[in-house]
Amino acid sequence: MVNQNLTATEIGFTHEDFAALLDKYDYHFSPGDVVPGTVFSIEPRGALIDIGAKTAAYIPIQEMSINRVDSPEEVLQSNETREFFILTDENEDGQLTLSIRRIEYMRAWERVRQLQAEDATVRSGVFATNRGGALVRIEGLRGFIPGSHISTRKPKEELVGEDLPLKFLEVDEERNRLVLSHRRALVERKMNRLEVGEVVIGTVRGIKPYCAFIDIGGVSGLLHISEISHEHIDTPHSVFNVNDEVKVMIIDLDAERGRISLSTKQLEPEPGDMIKNRDLVYDKAEEMAAKYREQLLAKQQGATAAAAAPAEVVSEDDIPPAAELDEDIPPATELDEDIAPAAELEEEIPPAAELDEDIPPAAELDGVIPVVAEIEEEIPAATETEEEIPAAIEE
Repeated sequence: MVNQNLTATEIGFTHEDFAALLDKYDYHFSPGDVVPGTVFSIEPRGALIDIGAKTAAYIPIQEMSINRVDSPEEVLQSNETREFFILTDENEDGQLTLSIRRIEYMRAWERVRQLQAEDATVRSGVFATNRGGALVRIEGLRGFIPGSHISTRKPKEELVGEDLPLKFLEVDEERNRLVLSHRRALVERKMNRLEVGEVVIGTVRGIKPYCAFIDIGGVSGLLHISEISHEHIDTPHSVFNVNDEVKVMIIDLDAERGRISLSTKQLEPEPGDMIKNRDLVYDKAEEMAAKYREQLLAKQQGATAAAAAPAEVVSEDDIPPAAELDEDIPPATELDEDIAPAAELEEEIPPAAELDEDIPPAAELDGVIPVVAEIEEEIPAATETEEEIPAAIEE
């Protein structure tokens, strides 16, 4: 039987020795580390976790998931072992604060970056709307759809609860911005069923000084003023009205920008028919489109044949010896006689000031060249203003 009355001197090991031994083998934990831990106590608003430190670490309920959690039991079970993120250093009681949310957050950003790199289409339900657009969740992160990238005639408020196909516009973890486009997802899906040279029927939904926007099957195509007719027109308003039904031909499908470019000019039997006799253009549309496709195919085949043609082989017998070539080259002194001295050449070059007189100021040119922003006014940039874009992570 062990004598329980032995003194520390007889044992040779004091409480101070024990504390020093613990310090010697204690792990060093730093904020940002990911460590394994075991749940040994669940509390109403958090849980105590054993990660091998001298004092049990604590995880508050708000750090248990990237999504909303009402009780710790939704995420953790007693004696469960899993990874935890060290959120803060030890407090005055020597206790560390942990997080699962930060691990999910980092992995979610990694996943959405991968999805963006793959140009994947994702689906998500709208859970709220605001003045600028709609809010969705992707991999647990809160994403924003600008109003200009929502392709539906429904009021934004009626989109809550609706599941939408989406493409990524911006994935920026540092700035906490996750921006998506419903319009681009629909355009890409529509593009998969369309071909360049195809004639489609659409409806004029908007007219700007340099273009008209045509709705074709739920997506918007752009008919630039230069593609309306071979004849000059001052504005699309002189040819179209909003809600006009039109026949147009697809001349370009840009999946990356989510844009469909259209033309009626290529459907004109004679230049100016879109202005003089639109019905004739529509009657002959399929015939003119077939000719356009033939010309396009011929160009493609010509380019392919040129690329595949073997390079001309020159026989060594056709190359004269270097000595023979030298005979045809006059001595440098003979060439020099035909070259005027630099001073004589300089007399023929007018001073820079005289040249400048023929170049109109930039201000005069600005009135002639249309501003690109006017052409693409209805085609929004990838993102809306920063103040309208909420943080991607759920607070």
